[in-house]
Amino acid sequence: MKRNEVGQQVAIAVRACMGKKAENISILRLDAAASGFTDYFVICSGANPRQVEAIAEAVDDQLSKKGIEPSHIEGRNQAEWILLDYVHFVVHVFSDSTRQFYDLERLWKTARRLELADLEKPQPKKTPLKRRSAKKASPKAAARKSTRKVTAKAAEE
Repeated sequence: MKRNEVGQQVAIAVRACMGKKAENISILRLDAAASGFTDYFVICSGANPRQVEAIAEAVDDQLSKKGIEPSHIEGRNQAEWILLDYVHFVVHVFSDSTRQFYDLERLWKTARRLELADLEKPQPKKTPLKRRSAKKASPKAAARKSTRKVTAKAAEE
């Protein structure tokens, strides 16, 4: 999957969290060296178990409308920490106390922090560098160049 597509999906998840008044939304871009299992974390908090569940449901609903289903969901029964795993990104919805206890932002401190606007910017397309074509010297220019070399050698002697 292209990085830009994943970023758009993460943006949908973040907007769903915002729509349910999630608190302290963090978007972490994990580096490949530190994390081999996912590219992004979305971390947010809800004030109570009902809000935690509502946030997780909103994320699931919004992404399902786009045909994106989680590969795994954990924690729905307790509603202290609900994890929605979409393979290329993971959404963590915490209660305030559980978030403070696990402090994922500290554990993943090498990750780059992003804003929603960073995800919504179109990624610049990589264009191959244009090579300058070597100009072939005209016969007159080549003759002048060789004459200069001969003249310079004669001057040195």
